[in-house]
This record gives sequence, C-alpha cells and structure tokens, in this order.
Amino acid sequence: MSFQTASQELDSRIQKQGAITFAEFMSLALYSPNGGYYTHLENFSAYQDYYTAPSSHPIFGALLTIQIFQMWQKLNKPDPFWIIELGASNGLLCHDIVKISAHLPEGFPDTLRYLCVDFRKTLGFESKLPDYNDVLGRISASQLPLVPLVGCILSNELLDSFPVHVVQQQNGELQEVYVTTSADGFMEQLGPPSTNALEERLDNLQIHLGEGQRAEINLSLAGWFSEVANCLERGYLLTVDYGQDATDLYSRKRPNGTLTCYFDHIQTNNPFLRVGLQDLTTHVDFTTVTKLGIDVGLHPVAYLTQSKALHNLGIRHMISLVRESQLSQTEKDANRMGMLDLVRPEGMGDFKMLIQQKDPSEGQLWCETPDNDLEDMLHGLPLQLMTKSHVSSMAAKYPHLIHAWRTWDPQ
Repeated sequence: MSFQTASQELDSRIQKQGAITFAEFMSLALYSPNGGYYTHLENFSAYQDYYTAPSSHPIFGALLTIQIFQMWQKLNKPDPFWIIELGASNGLLCHDIVKISAHLPEGFPDTLRYLCVDFRKTLGFESKLPDYNDVLGRISASQLPLVPLVGCILSNELLDSFPVHVVQQQNGELQEVYVTTSADGFMEQLGPPSTNALEERLDNLQIHLGEGQRAEINLSLAGWFSEVANCLERGYLLTVDYGQDATDLYSRKRPNGTLTCYFDHIQTNNPFLRVGLQDLTTHVDFTTVTKLGIDVGLHPVAYLTQSKALHNLGIRHMISLVRESQLSQTEKDANRMGMLDLVRPEGMGDFKMLIQQKDPSEGQLWCETPDNDLEDMLHGLPLQLMTKSHVSSMAAKYPHLIHAWRTWDPQ
C-alpha cells in the first residue's frame, strides 16, 4: 500500500495500531519516504525554513578545517585521512572544507578523503569541485556501513533532528506523550511510559521533573554512538549543535521542554500543523552525549560554545581581512554580517562544540587554546567570501540590522 503524504501514513498507522509514541510520530513526519520533511526534494537545498552555520558564511567550514588539520597532525599525519560528514545534506559544508584544505601545508590536502553520508542521494556540489573528484564520495545510508578508519567524523546540527520521546510529570508519576487522531486531526494523550529506559535516563542524570513539566528524551543516541565508535579506528568525533548540559536542559525554567517547529523562518510550537512540511527539532542533552561517548571509548577533549571556538580559531582575523579588502561596502557588510552571525549571542554563537577522541592524545586543541602555529597558518590563508550558495541575512530577512552589524565588535 502506498501513501501520498507522511500525514496520511501516520493516520493509517494510528488507525491500525492505536496511539503511537511521539518518537514514532516525529520519525515519520521528518523521514518518511512518503513525504517526510527531510525527504521532500524542495526542502533538500533550500533554506526556506531555517539556515545553518555552513549556509551563513564559508568561514565556518574554513575554521573547522583548521581545527581538523591540527587533529591530523596529532594523529601523526595519517594517509589517508578521512572526514566523514554525517547528515551532509546538500554538501555545502563539504564544499567549503575541501576548498580551503587546498591552502593548508604539510601535504594535508593530498591525504584528505571526504565522505558525505546522508539518507538522500544527491550531493549537489561535486560538479563545482572538478579538481577534487578523487577526494569526494557520497553514500546514501541511514547508518554507518563503514570499516574502521582514521580521521574525523563530523556531525553538524544532526543530533537535534533525532526523533525523541516526550514525557511529562503528572500526578507525581512519569507519563509519556502519545499521538492519536480525532475528527480535528492529530492530538496527544498521556499514558504509561513505553519503555523503562525513559525513567532510567532521568534517574541516571539525577533529574527530577516538576509537576506538569515536560521533557524530551533521545533514546537512539546509544545506538548511534556505537556505530560511530565501530567505524573509527583512531580519531575524533566533532559535534556542533544547539543544546545544554542535562541540569540546564531539564531545569524547571523549561516547563514545556524544547520541542520547536520551523516553517518559513517562523518558530511555532505545534508539531501537528503542516505534518511533513515543517521541521521538528529539540535541544541536545550534552551530558548524555558525553557519557555515551565515554561508554564506547570516545573521550571528551574539548567542550565550549561555537562562539568561543570560532574566536579561538581566528574569526576576528578573518573579519579584519574583509574590512581591509577592496570589496564594495555592500559586499563587506554582507560578509561581515554572515561571519558575525556565527558568533552572535543567543543565536548560533551559543551552539556547543563537543570534540571526543578515541585514544586521546596529549595537548589541547586550537579551538580551546590557540598558539603561534595557528597564528602563522591564519596569515597564509586567502580571504573567504560568500557565494550565491550561502544565505545573505542582510539581503533577505534582516536588512534593518545592518547598522548594528557594522558597529558590533564581538569579544
């Protein structure tokens, strides 16, 4: 039996088996081959609902590449050195990383192999990198069917899109949110937890929800970490995402949890609207992410905000190159705004960067402690500028902020 939309598939499933967990609802709404949000071809390359760090400015990929270069050094310059990007989407981050890697020293670009992993088949940027066809690869998969390799596994705004269970403390007991249907469409109902793992997660974190408080729990992280660890012989897992430590994420200042929906750059809180047409996302529990990594041999070696990491990696130097360039004022404003958006407080600047390593090496990473080697490398890199593939905030949604961006000096 075939379905035309994710909504129809969900409705049919509920009619057959009764109420389903919110995790199952979210999984089909986002990933159903029958019209899930991320399987819509229209959603694949367009940023009509939200935009990400790679789409803001190529400097994001460039600075990540500098950090990855140091990882390569710490691993004794393996050849080949793999970058595995999970959830690579349209390949924009891959494009920016491979492009800047050509300017890095010590033979790094000759050792680089870049593999994009995504459940969708089209990359979109291969034709724009004709000199790197032997570097690039792409597989369409929802898991990691890879033999152990040496390198860096890259996860950028991926974990926030994992389906989650939703729980609520009700009458002194933990209840789970289920999804059912009515004459008016999808609706929720409370019931006993579908698995003891939900209570166990909160108990292990020593989290006690307040009466009526809701929270999201991602139970698929453990399996994901096992896959990552199994395909990494030596190297790093670099995760960038929005989220908090468990004590903050599950604090009572968040009585409704963090589940958020995005449609046309508008944030809503109703997951039952436009099913399959809007993004559903939740904040990442970095305490659990860290613990699960340790369980499979991936030890934390750096944890800080995206703003702090990009500052340490040299974003101020890159901004100065734009200021000193011969670009028009409009081009300068657009590029500076794109760069500053990456470190903006209460925005992408508050995202977290977590780096975990299998067989940790001595010494700190540049994202936490920059040194003279980093400074020398920055001065040898060319100016990075936005392309038509990047989203210009100035030209699109936020032209009234131009003056503020011109005068803001990030610390």
